[in-house]
Amino acid sequence: MKSQRLKVLFCCAAALLMGKSYAQQSIQFTQYIFNSISVNPAYTGYKEEWFGQMALRSQWTGWDGAPKTGSVSIDGVVDPVNKRHGVGLQVTADKLGAQSATSIYANYALRLQLNSEDTERLALGVAGGFTQYGLDGNKLQAVETGDVVIPAGKITSWRPDIRLGVYYYNPKWYAGVSVQDLFANSSSNDEFRFNENSLESLYRNVSMYVIGGALFELDRGTHFRPSILVKDDFKGPTSLDVNAMFIFNNKFWIGAGYRTRARIFKREYFDQSPLKLSATNAITAIAQFYATDRFRIGYSYDIMLNRMRGLQNGSHEVTLGVTFGTVKQLLSPRFF
Repeated sequence: MKSQRLKVLFCCAAALLMGKSYAQQSIQFTQYIFNSISVNPAYTGYKEEWFGQMALRSQWTGWDGAPKTGSVSIDGVVDPVNKRHGVGLQVTADKLGAQSATSIYANYALRLQLNSEDTERLALGVAGGFTQYGLDGNKLQAVETGDVVIPAGKITSWRPDIRLGVYYYNPKWYAGVSVQDLFANSSSNDEFRFNENSLESLYRNVSMYVIGGALFELDRGTHFRPSILVKDDFKGPTSLDVNAMFIFNNKFWIGAGYRTRARIFKREYFDQSPLKLSATNAITAIAQFYATDRFRIGYSYDIMLNRMRGLQNGSHEVTLGVTFGTVKQLLSPRFF
């Protein structure tokens, strides 16, 4: 029976990865480990309660035009008895200098119960929505006055897209794979063009996310939760995140993470400049505290380890989460 479940998970993952992918990677929050809806739509409804979260990230503080990202999400199950159908909504706003991207996605997850105790499930998720990409010419400084290449004011473009994901969990471990921005590989960039100049950097391209983690009880009231995230766009460097959290009395989480470049797939630039790209990226300090049974606060700080260290003041991220309705005592606490 267990081997059949693993085969189903493998087949679903393989189906998601058959598509052709390119170019730069999508937005990523450090605190995805507290709420993985941002990296996998199949996570929708996992907590089996209505849960809302706000996340604010300020990256590379101290630099003018540095990335700033905000996200608001809510998800839950629409059938509290069987808990088979998870739905959610996620709104994200991202700014980088004169560029901006605001997206809204509606999520759905079909959550298949795999045992009679209902401690393990396999979820299949899909998210559909659109993104508004923008470029504000007022924030660009021309080398020559009256440069006609720079737009007058702000230009915008709308683009629909979908995300797919698979997510499996039991009380001891979890694993998931997802693909985001599946419609990003257009054959033409006309929708991001002004004055005959293509702005490829404005939009996101297809990215794959693979997540996994486990839970170990070290002592009564003390747990250890390692996790990993692999993010890849099949063209640039593969990003690898390794995190380790200690959980005390189910209320206080504290830990650290390490982000690096991993040579998992063969890339053309390896032969051209393998020594010019630093593999080390950042280390992260992460904490989350349950102020009440309903309300939680998270904070993380990223410290750069490459040549950008000393040129900026790191990245700050704050999350606020709240559970709506009646807070239930779950048979399996939601550590993932």
